[in-house]
Amino acid sequence: MITYEATSRNRYCYSMHIKMPAKPLHLSNERVTKAGTRSSGSAADFLPPYPSLPKLREAAARCRGCDLWINATQTVFGEGPANAEAMLVGEQPGDQEDRLGHPFVGPAGKLLDAGLEQAGIDRRRVYLTNAVKHFKFVLIERGRRLHKKPSPAQVRACKPWLMEEIRLVKPKAIVVLGATAAQALLGKEFRVTQHRGKPIPSDLAQALFATMHPSAVLRAPADSRDEARRQFFSDLRAVARYLKLHPAQSESTAREARRAHPSA
Repeated sequence: MITYEATSRNRYCYSMHIKMPAKPLHLSNERVTKAGTRSSGSAADFLPPYPSLPKLREAAARCRGCDLWINATQTVFGEGPANAEAMLVGEQPGDQEDRLGHPFVGPAGKLLDAGLEQAGIDRRRVYLTNAVKHFKFVLIERGRRLHKKPSPAQVRACKPWLMEEIRLVKPKAIVVLGATAAQALLGKEFRVTQHRGKPIPSDLAQALFATMHPSAVLRAPADSRDEARRQFFSDLRAVARYLKLHPAQSESTAREARRAHPSA
């Protein structure tokens, strides 16, 4: 189980029980990022009381937990049914996602759509989100915006949004796409290449799967791109098999299963 416990600085710590604050948190420990603009250091300062997905989406639009909001067009919050069986977590929105305000609508999203379709997973029944909700980029020639990996501090600052999405959706399976999303939930020592396509026991869901981000497939060298695509699609088929073969467990049943098989 996930726990949120407010510290004296209104930051959130994660442990083994859910404990939500009854009142909204207030900005604290603000630091100046640009003239006249501020970042609080954690999205926890912006979580609404008694959150729901619509309330979270509305609150995230005003998030100043890190400095990425300054240059991004908008917050790109997760989308999908509140009772989705699977949640897919990427790194951050891309250029098209930032402009349109929806996750996975660019070239990587199109490849993800193809993989889900081949695996027999209906995208309309999947919750799609990112570890970081704002697009981080650098400007290059002709004003083009080139993706830049978010820093560990930015991932940590945004993590309360993701943890709340998981808590509310309660997916049967979580699929982390790429190293940033994987390490946000599984720790910095986790390696996607060592665990990809295999169900990983987790307190966050019945199983967690890791695979590469579809954008990494698109960036793969030409001579290895087909193989990267094949492996990516194979990992999504493994998720589909798990969803088909493992019925959803109640929270109490899942807890008892983890107690009975702690190393499963």
